[in-house]
Amino acid sequence: MYKVFVNDALIIVTDSLKKYHNFPIYIFKDFVIDELLYRTRNGSTKGVILFCDNLENDWNSFKAHFKVIKAGGGLVLNPQKEILFIYRNGIWDLPKGRTEKRETIETTAVREVEEECGVENLELIKFLITTYHIFYQNGELRMKETFWYLMESNDNSTLTPQLEEGITVAIFKNKVETQQALENTYANIKLVVESYQKS
Repeated sequence: MYKVFVNDALIIVTDSLKKYHNFPIYIFKDFVIDELLYRTRNGSTKGVILFCDNLENDWNSFKAHFKVIKAGGGLVLNPQKEILFIYRNGIWDLPKGRTEKRETIETTAVREVEEECGVENLELIKFLITTYHIFYQNGELRMKETFWYLMESNDNSTLTPQLEEGITVAIFKNKVETQQALENTYANIKLVVESYQKS
């Protein structure tokens, strides 16, 4: 199963007929990408399911509709097991960014956390989850594919948010503060935190 967000609406690409939040089910080979995006972007539906005969082949066909942007990010814990959040454009987020040429995705994830938060002594623990979201940029339809990693840091120096990227706060949050932040975040960030909490 692949979950792709368009704003907060969800497209599920799957080979299972299991119902998910009573989303309408469409046969993959019959779907029209423009109609699908119209339904999810205008708020007329919270989600749709695309049923596939061959999940991997159909997923690759689905991705071919977009320019795919690869990114890496981190869910960072301090010694108190608090989670590092950033605040940008009025929304709580986790640090992430696009990969650069000849850079591994793990290197991207660590570099972006360091740049966006000013945190050091990062130790990459394990891969968590990949998230997907669709957006328009310069009139072009794009899909961001973000690879998320669990990281730890014992850096207790003052965090420095990357202001030139619109980040105004970088802060570690405890369990209660994390739950509050998740009430004002993106749907795919909730998936990342859920993935950590389950693991």
